[in-house]
Amino acid sequence: MSTSQQTDPLIGRLVDSRYRVRARIARGGMATVYVATDLRLERRVALKVMHGHLSDDTVFQSRFIQEARAAARLADPHVVNVFDQGQDGDMAYLVMEYLPGITLRDLLREQRRLSIPQTITIMDAVVSGLAAAHRAGIVHRDVKPENVLLAEDGRIKIGDFGLARATTANTASGQMLMGTIAYLAPELVTRGTADARSDIYALGIMLYEMLVGEQPYKGEQPMQIAYQHATDSVPRPSAKNPGIPEQLDELVLWATEREPDERPLDARAMLDRLREIEKELGVFPHVVRTPAAGTVRAAVIDDGIDSGEVTKVMPGTFTAPVVTDDVDNATRLRRRARRNAAKGTWLVVIVLLLAGIAGGAGWWFGSGPGSLVAVPDVAGKTLEEATGVLAAKNLVAVPGQDYSRDVAAGLAIRTDPDTGTRLDKNAEVTVVISLGPASQQLPAFAGQTLDAATESLGQWYITASGDPAQYFADSPEGTVLAARVTPPGGGDAIDCTNGCTALETSTISFDVSVGPVPAVAGQSEGDATSALKAVGLVVDRAEDFSETVDKGDVIRVDHGEGLQPGGTVTIVVSKGPPLFEVPKVVGLTRDQAKKALSDAGFRVTYFGPWDLFPDETTRVSSQDPAAGEMELKNTEVTLVIATR
Repeated sequence: MSTSQQTDPLIGRLVDSRYRVRARIARGGMATVYVATDLRLERRVALKVMHGHLSDDTVFQSRFIQEARAAARLADPHVVNVFDQGQDGDMAYLVMEYLPGITLRDLLREQRRLSIPQTITIMDAVVSGLAAAHRAGIVHRDVKPENVLLAEDGRIKIGDFGLARATTANTASGQMLMGTIAYLAPELVTRGTADARSDIYALGIMLYEMLVGEQPYKGEQPMQIAYQHATDSVPRPSAKNPGIPEQLDELVLWATEREPDERPLDARAMLDRLREIEKELGVFPHVVRTPAAGTVRAAVIDDGIDSGEVTKVMPGTFTAPVVTDDVDNATRLRRRARRNAAKGTWLVVIVLLLAGIAGGAGWWFGSGPGSLVAVPDVAGKTLEEATGVLAAKNLVAVPGQDYSRDVAAGLAIRTDPDTGTRLDKNAEVTVVISLGPASQQLPAFAGQTLDAATESLGQWYITASGDPAQYFADSPEGTVLAARVTPPGGGDAIDCTNGCTALETSTISFDVSVGPVPAVAGQSEGDATSALKAVGLVVDRAEDFSETVDKGDVIRVDHGEGLQPGGTVTIVVSKGPPLFEVPKVVGLTRDQAKKALSDAGFRVTYFGPWDLFPDETTRVSSQDPAAGEMELKNTEVTLVIATR
């Protein structure tokens, strides 16, 4: 651990009695991000903590809360989830999904510019996530490579909605112009206004940077760059990288039009055009796997586009027959036969036979069945392996993708056309690569009956794992109390009690109610013990005084939280009302004795005429009950009084 990590006072701290801070992973101008453990749900999370010097700034606090609300409104696999937001003393924090991996900025630093398949894969995910935000009425306002996360497991997500605003609140103050200047739309620079089309402009600049390896505008001062955004048109990326297809050139120019009305209306419109381009180019998004920390590598994929940035597997050389005016051997033989008829008609027969064989062979291997090749079986192979198998058959592999519950991500599911189909040489065959199981949005399970919850799982291709855990609760017997989903192949379970996003073929475990603990207060000890044991509880016994519960009856039942069948409860049995010690009053005067007994909670009785005597002339000679005996409160104590 670095010295800065060791000196960070938050490392090791328990935030809000729930989140144990483990290490610092990022620091920005507004907040610091840590990896932490959610002790309640036993999972790793990212903890975003506002800097202390901003805690008194209501503007920054409102932005912090706005980020939580904006992200929480989105349920999209390409948007970073926000789980919680809170305040621990003077420290404001957000709890977000933890995604180990790198940012798009890290990938650009390593590779400078990206291949066409990489660019399309990342843009498809980012624009899809932003489309969900625009659909929810949210403008991100800070789209840039630093806010695009490439997780180790292949997920691509857009995060940091700290500047997000509702589309109706489209005026940006000076403080709102905090997005990186390189991605600011002209209207933000000139008028300070922003809507969904401002995000589209930033997407266009980011697409340009991925294709070219640098931003379109440069300058020594931020205002120089801002001026170019406001006055110049973004150049075609192909001017810097000739290998870029015209369709992507046009997409960049459309997204970066200086006038907002000339851009795509929102991210949905841009996504629709991007998907059309994918079909036109035959290049589709692939699962991106980020390597271990410190090494950024990308899969090299043949996209069929001569970009100069991809390695291609060329099909085997095939030379077509050449038609010439030369006389073939069969004709030459026939002419010779006619000139030399003396050699006999049998030679003519042989020549005709040879000609027929040659012609038939030419047709068979040239344009007949012999020219076709069968599509080989590549199921279960990687795209690179499948490409090699098809190339060996003089077929060209074209990548495609689909979700699969049976085939692991990154391996071939099938081909199109199917295996065994006979095709012309050099024909294209789509190799459909698995994206793994598809995501499903599961509803809240809390409050459902176990039977109803279990029966509903089939529609999402999710199965229940084992017998549910049982707990005593106020809910009716068989009611679901909690649910946890484990991803395919294992991993940390996520809480799905109130709904979640889960992959198909995941497993889910339930906690269910067995009903409340029997109400046995006021029953006899024997009846209460029998009732508790009948529901599978182990019974311990304790005693206590009670002025309201008869001796031998149960006052209450004590037990801890999360009580399960087989657990232990303690019944507290009444010893009756409490007893009090009778004080010694023999030798005291009449009034002294009365006060002492009254203060101890007892009633006093004696021969009435003694009240006619002055107190100082009286003396208690005996008492009943005697001093030291244990009696109930309000017990009557009889005094015998004499004169001194």
